[in-house]
Amino acid sequence: MSAAVGGVFRALRVRDFRLFVLGQIVSVAGTWMMVVAQDWLVLGLSGGSASALGTVTALQFAPVLLLTLYGGRLADRYDKRALLTVANVLSCALALVLAVLVVTGAVRLWHVYVFACGLGVVNSVEVPARMAFVGELVGSELLPNASALSAAYFNVARVVGPALSGLLISVAGVGWVMMLNAASYAATVVALRLMRGGTGPERRRGDRVRVVDGLRAAGRFDLVVPLTLVAVIGLFGLNFQLTLPLLASQVHHAGASAFGVVTAVFAAGSLVTALATTVRSGRPSARLVAGGAVAFGVLETAVGMTSSYALSLVLLFLTGGATIFFVQAANHRVQLGVPPELRGRVLALYTLILQGSTPLGALLVGALADRWGVRWGFVIGGLVSLAAGLGAAAAGRRDGTAGPPADEGPRERERQPSGERARGGPWRAR
Repeated sequence: MSAAVGGVFRALRVRDFRLFVLGQIVSVAGTWMMVVAQDWLVLGLSGGSASALGTVTALQFAPVLLLTLYGGRLADRYDKRALLTVANVLSCALALVLAVLVVTGAVRLWHVYVFACGLGVVNSVEVPARMAFVGELVGSELLPNASALSAAYFNVARVVGPALSGLLISVAGVGWVMMLNAASYAATVVALRLMRGGTGPERRRGDRVRVVDGLRAAGRFDLVVPLTLVAVIGLFGLNFQLTLPLLASQVHHAGASAFGVVTAVFAAGSLVTALATTVRSGRPSARLVAGGAVAFGVLETAVGMTSSYALSLVLLFLTGGATIFFVQAANHRVQLGVPPELRGRVLALYTLILQGSTPLGALLVGALADRWGVRWGFVIGGLVSLAAGLGAAAAGRRDGTAGPPADEGPRERERQPSGERARGGPWRAR
């Protein structure tokens, strides 16, 4: 039993990764408290408008479309720890300004729009740097475990944050929840400064770090298929920041605390699955990624078709699990398919596709929910995701399930020259 537990948490034996996880748990819990508080604030300021909520979501993720590829280039060129420190300090400043406006009663809807856009600019650098930094902290052999643990702590925070936020909003108000979020960024900054590790792989003077190299590396068929799946499902299916509050308020007529429960149940399903995927030690197969997409599509469709609050909670728990299973499988297939020196740029492309599709999806689903109701947002998103997963499975069969086999571990990849991996060489789809 202890050996199994040790296997699940084996990446935590690395001191710097332990520090990183502790800081992130506090910070991400604050972020999820902020998500609930911000959504509740927007619904209050806009009179319950789904379009206004969709606009905030779109503004927060729109900078990803323009800046994330450049953010990946920065992550591959500069000290990721320094980049993350600056990003967290800026996020703290933005959150603090908005919190003060709310507490003093001066907040207007356009203030929230500006905050969302500013946070999106910071995230366009922070997200690819953070994702690549995990691999830098633990190395390729522990990367699947560390990545799954990162998803686990994210969802621990996602369970605790919304539930706590709903209670605090009822007791103290939205503004003080936002104050706590601003303070939570300090945990990550302190953890980063306590680390003793290096600043990443050294580069020779004159080495060029180009965005196009990351795009070229991601052009192989075995990477294009999961990236395309992520794009389609991100656009139509992964709009829960918008659809969950609307489901709680419009379908189940819930208050702030019940909204926190809905979000926490969804996150709890994600947490259970994230812990289950810590046993993964190699690159997932294309078939596994497509299967995750199919399961997600079926469950999201079911959420939109039920009116029972109790059944909705069960289905949201399962949907949360299917979401993290698919996202983690796609992430690991992409991340473990490229050499470490290209991960920042390739993960920036992954982030661009996953989060960059959110602005269009949020506007589309917001308009759809205003016209036909939020249930149709779930149903259409689920059916499109299901069709995309089936298409990916068919493409994998025609290609012979492209890419390295699922049991090929990081050690085997690292024995190959990085130049061959970048060009396709022995890695070419087979």
